[in-house]
Amino acid sequence: MNKLKLGFLASHGGSNMQAIIDGCKSGSINAIPVVVISNNSNSMALERARKEGIPAYHISQKKYPDPDLLDYAIIKILENHQVDLVILAGYMKKLGTKVIQRFKGRILNIHPALLPKYGGEGMYGHFVHEAVLKNKEKESGCTVHIVDELYDHGRILGQAKVPVFTDDTPETLATRVLEQEHKLYPEIIGNIASGKIVI
Repeated sequence: MNKLKLGFLASHGGSNMQAIIDGCKSGSINAIPVVVISNNSNSMALERARKEGIPAYHISQKKYPDPDLLDYAIIKILENHQVDLVILAGYMKKLGTKVIQRFKGRILNIHPALLPKYGGEGMYGHFVHEAVLKNKEKESGCTVHIVDELYDHGRILGQAKVPVFTDDTPETLATRVLEQEHKLYPEIIGNIASGKIVI
């Protein structure tokens, strides 16, 4: 069975990306990371890619102020590396419509809450965890979903739950959720690569 070719878009640390790369290296995911794109030239994600010997590109609005040209630049890189599955790993920009249409149904994202709760525009990072705590939720977690034109909206492929404690801060909750992200994201991609999940 051919290995899935994974293309990553990341903005900052890229720890989820690293968890997936590690899964590919260990053989638990029948896939190969082929390219990393970041909109942040100083991102740890680009550094991780270079350490792993994965082609890495900085593509941002500074280089491509025209949104269409930005989309085309991203599409060209993904196509040149024959990417099968596009993985958003902390990518802090809304993907352009042209990218979404070109890879329709083959773009994944992980969100640090149990969608459909706490999704949508402006719901990212600590804002999500602050909202969860403010509403006194008993549990939170993370969700892997297919990306479509709406924020945090596409088909849900899997979720992992964590308890919310009364003394939690956004930081402690974020740490607990991230631990689950590092397990869930590689697991879902592994299941896609093996055919257990059909997208």
